Amino acid sequence: MPIIKSAKKAARQADKRTKHNVEIKKDIKAAVKAFKDKPTPKTLAKAQSEYDKAVKKDLLKKNTASRRKARLHAILKATKSK
Repeated sequence: MPIIKSAKKAARQADKRTKHNVEIKKDIKAAVKAFKDKPTPKTLAKAQSEYDKAVKKDLLKKNTASRRKARLHAILKATKSK
């Protein structure tokens, strides 16, 4: 347990940020799962939007999100060709 006042505050902030980041990651996972269950352009847009929000909040790197969005798009393209 932190003893110094600033360390206590830092611990509170870290806890708050962690909870916030976990919520964002849950939203991403839910959107991707919904897309994989039913690959449509609408669910793809929702998943891509969640990735963009994560990048905006510095939770994911730009290239990581871009790679994941490209893979989702490839899934959609493969289901359309069937």
